[in-house]
Amino acid sequence: MVALALVLSGCSWFDSDDSSSSSQSPEPSPTPTEFEQSFAGAVSGDDAVVTASTDKTGPGLTADNVGISFEATDLADPRLDPAQSNLDEQLKSLGSPALRFGGNALDRRTFWTSKGEKPKHGEKVTVTPDDLKRLKKLVDVTGSSVTIGIPLGTYDPKRGADMAAHAVDILDDSLVGLAIGNEPNGYTVKDVPSGAVRGKGWNKDKYVEQLEAYGKAIHAKRPDAPIIGPDVYDGAWMEAFDGAGVKHKKANSQHWYQLYECDSSQVPGRGPQAANLIDPLAKKAAKKNLGIGKSKADAAGLPLWLEETGPTSCPGTNDTSLTNASALWAADYTMYAATLGVERMAMHSMLGACNGGAPMSLICDPADHGDRSKEFQARPNMLGLRLLVPSVGGHFTRTSVSGGGNMSAYTVVKNDGRTLVTTVINANDAASVGGNPVTLAMPSGFSVTSASQVYGASNGVKSATQVVPANPLPADVPFSGESASGPSSSESASASSSLDGSGVSADAGGMGDDGKLRIDLAGSSVTVFVMSEVIS
Repeated sequence: MVALALVLSGCSWFDSDDSSSSSQSPEPSPTPTEFEQSFAGAVSGDDAVVTASTDKTGPGLTADNVGISFEATDLADPRLDPAQSNLDEQLKSLGSPALRFGGNALDRRTFWTSKGEKPKHGEKVTVTPDDLKRLKKLVDVTGSSVTIGIPLGTYDPKRGADMAAHAVDILDDSLVGLAIGNEPNGYTVKDVPSGAVRGKGWNKDKYVEQLEAYGKAIHAKRPDAPIIGPDVYDGAWMEAFDGAGVKHKKANSQHWYQLYECDSSQVPGRGPQAANLIDPLAKKAAKKNLGIGKSKADAAGLPLWLEETGPTSCPGTNDTSLTNASALWAADYTMYAATLGVERMAMHSMLGACNGGAPMSLICDPADHGDRSKEFQARPNMLGLRLLVPSVGGHFTRTSVSGGGNMSAYTVVKNDGRTLVTTVINANDAASVGGNPVTLAMPSGFSVTSASQVYGASNGVKSATQVVPANPLPADVPFSGESASGPSSSESASASSSLDGSGVSADAGGMGDDGKLRIDLAGSSVTVFVMSEVIS
């Protein structure tokens, strides 16, 4: 049986160090009234043509495709209450993101009780019905759907059923799935030397036996409780879950991290180097591994949910997750996974410190490590995900990119065909090329109404991703590529008096009579163009 090529995610096992904090500048001040880019240098990248269409190609992008996974222990954090922090505001910046609570802490550090008991087996955090009520306040504000993990580390079907029943009653329609255990294929000493919850005889058959016992206990209390699983990175265990005698299976849940070869320094490769996040090999790896999950889900007649994912599963505070490349990757990977048929996705995070906490987290607490504040900050990967909100609710259409080097693009159609949203990921390093001349060809009758962008001075710059908020295009759009009426102006850049100090020509761009937008796009950026059908 083919297994997903992953080690157990190290999402919750991190060491404190002096890694950079994430002091992002989400929006410039004062806020501009038109779309205005900054270029790290002269625009010298290859010309690109992005062709968008209204021809639907299959799946769409839903609010559930843009989501966050938290450790189960975060359920006990009082800052989930909208009155206690800005967490709700940060989440709403992603629309109505899917929320998931699980992770390694579920089976090793989480104790559930509805009766005021003390932890039975050394668990560090107690979760109660009051915590679920606090979560309900959060989802009522954000409009999010939720999946909750039920601890399986200590075998106790009765306690698990009690937690499930309270989750169903309290979260009501916002609860879309209960996961019994987290990564049960990694429960032994061989998999997690410091976190084993089963002996060496643990296998798929024993997992199914215990899964069925939990399912029976849960459905005895709440007959319609939705069950998802197996929350693993191994295709064989997905088949085991699909074949188990558990009622009301809602989805196949998979885990996968882009960079997991923690000792590798090979570029391109799967080691934890920033360049590997935006190398074309990353998409090939995603297609292969998510394809395994999709094939298992399809065979079982279930949707595929990517309940836990992220840039790297390597333990420790990995600075790769703080780079601008992670913002580019988060946007590209989320869109790509949706085109592959992933219907729900959650980037793994935790409510920890910016300095010394888990760097892969979309958000973090700027307080000193060990302290807490009420003002969470966005990390680069979250800034990348924010740009996807205009595409939510749309269906993917046929879109192509010609030239441009390391560049990709996605288009969705919305509003009964009256709105197109094209997202362009320019992963060419701004430190090397400055930017690329891009021609955006759109269907007849459409015109760009606004553009927004996240960018950095390079792919590798840390905790310095910047935001250009959505605004109309300026009257003068810089374009240094081949215009509709002549050769590339970049060929004679040194002799052109129309170039500003950055080497950008400001007189050849904008919307042409041929219905094409010509614009220089900064390197190391994600840019979103919203196009509306012009009503004559």
